[in-house]
Amino acid sequence: MTRKILLVDDSATVLMMERMILAAERFEVLTANNGLEAQEKARREQPDLILMDIVMPKVTGLEACKALRADPTTSHIPIILVTTRGEPQTVEQGYEVGCNDYVTKPVNSSELLSKIRNILGATQ
Repeated sequence: MTRKILLVDDSATVLMMERMILAAERFEVLTANNGLEAQEKARREQPDLILMDIVMPKVTGLEACKALRADPTTSHIPIILVTTRGEPQTVEQGYEVGCNDYVTKPVNSSELLSKIRNILGATQ
């Protein structure tokens, strides 16, 4: 069974790098460029996992995470925040709005894949 992952970032370069990390694992990869688009795609596509940046236009990753948790159609989808914002206050905010895990950029591919496997293994 192919697992579906939604990548959310306003940087085409980051999306390309994350796509390359996931390629070896044969995930189906969807993308969104901001938190608003992420919410719409998550409702429509029902991904198995969302990897989301925090600093984005229109709707931030923190706002999108909170909205996804409040929506009964998406509240079950695990979310890993993948961001440059590694200061303790922002990490705490991420968990407060409902993320399942947190990874800082630049991304360590082994760490990210390990976290993805742990979360997807727990949701099978």
